[in-house]
Amino acid sequence: MPVRSAGLLIYRFFETRLEVLLVHPGGPFWAKKDEGAWSIPKGLIEPGEDELSAAIREAQEELGVEIQGAFARLGEYRQPSGKVVVVWSVEANATLSVQQIQSSEFQIEWPPRSGRIQNFPEVDRAEWFPTARAEIKILKGQRAMIADLLKQLG
Repeated sequence: MPVRSAGLLIYRFFETRLEVLLVHPGGPFWAKKDEGAWSIPKGLIEPGEDELSAAIREAQEELGVEIQGAFARLGEYRQPSGKVVVVWSVEANATLSVQQIQSSEFQIEWPPRSGRIQNFPEVDRAEWFPTARAEIKILKGQRAMIADLLKQLG
């Protein structure tokens, strides 16, 4: 059975255009990568955990704010790695500011084989993107999520 993750595709209407919230992964591997490196807030579903609860928890861990709203199941997306990501869309609360994100951290040995353990944020930044720009920024395996959001919103 493939590994399953859950996430939220958070959107807002800014002036007259639709924008989506994407996060840039933290840590040294992603530091100099931009186009094709961004993601929706997502993460692994814990054993016995409800998928939507996992998506909400992961978004809160990566953004540092609780996401509330009317969650609409968007779909399941198989990633190039084989992982399946279950996604819900939700319209952002007007007070959600990308400048306020406070991501949880992870530890890795860095530089490799150095014996030094360092902390890095799971997410080093978040940004609102118009959907056309988001399709360039987002990981290839997640592009279909944006197309499905556009269909879902009509």
